[in-house]
Amino acid sequence: MPRNSHSLSALPSQTIDPLERLGLRLRAHRVHREWTITEMAERLLCSPNTLRALESGKPGTSIGLLAHALWLFGEIDSMDSVAPAPAALAAKRRVRRSAAEGPAGKIAEDERDF
Repeated sequence: MPRNSHSLSALPSQTIDPLERLGLRLRAHRVHREWTITEMAERLLCSPNTLRALESGKPGTSIGLLAHALWLFGEIDSMDSVAPAPAALAAKRRVRRSAAEGPAGKIAEDERDF
């Protein structure tokens, strides 16, 4: 698959705008620390162009790179507020397995056919 995926260029503005705002916040953190693009890119172990893409809100930029940038800024805990789990999962409710399903972690014979 080519790097310039048409699916990313066709994203609606409802997804592009928040990415651009996030990029601007990352840039603000970098500028506040008085780090140049080159210094920040070295800290992130990426190229300056990749950092520019992250700060521009390009949708093809790695989520791992985003997490690394947040960690560098001491903001990694903010990732926990992204797409919070539904209330049932947040309450840590356990789901019971029926005895007919067999023990957890065991692959049934009908699941092996692929």
